[in-house]
Amino acid sequence: MRITLLALTCCAAVTGCATPPATHPALDPLLTTIERRLDLAEAVALHKWDRQQPVQASAREHQVLSDARQAAADYQLAPERAEGFFADQIEANKLLQYHLLDNWRRAKRSPDLPRRDLGNDIRPALDQLQEQLLSALARFDQSAPDDCADQLAAALQQRTHDAVRHLALVRATTQLCKVR
Repeated sequence: MRITLLALTCCAAVTGCATPPATHPALDPLLTTIERRLDLAEAVALHKWDRQQPVQASAREHQVLSDARQAAADYQLAPERAEGFFADQIEANKLLQYHLLDNWRRAKRSPDLPRRDLGNDIRPALDQLQEQLLSALARFDQSAPDDCADQLAAALQQRTHDAVRHLALVRATTQLCKVR
C-alpha cells in the first residue's frame, strides 16, 4: 500500500494525475507512422554498414523531398509544409543511423540480423510510408490543437524511455506544431 501511495504521489507531482493525459486524436496516428519510418533506420544502417556507404545520401534525400512537394497538393498541404516535414523525417532517421553505426564501430561488428535490400525492399517501404505520413499530417493539420507543443511533448514522453529514440522522435516532429 505504501509503494502504491508513493507512486501515485510521485505521479501527481510529475504529471498531475495517475493516468497519462489524453492525446489529440490526430496526433497518435501520425506519431505511430513516424515511428514506423524510424523503425527502418536499422535496416538502412545495416545495408550501409555492409557496403561501407555513408549515411548521407543527398540524391535520395533530394528525391524524397521533391516527391513530398509534388504530392502535397493531393493531401491539401502546402509544398513547403510537406517538404519541411519530410526533411525532419530524414534527419531523424539519419540520427538513428549515425547512432547505430557508431555503436557497431565501437563493438567492431554489426548485429547478426537478416539483411534487407535497400533498393528492392526498404526504399519501397519508405515510399509507402511517405503517403501514409502525408495523409496523417494532413489530418493533424486540419485540427491541430492550440496547445500543440505541450500535447506533443507529453505524447513523445509516453512513447519511449530510450533517450536516443526519444531524441529521434523530437527531431522528427520539430516543425509539427508550426501548422501552415
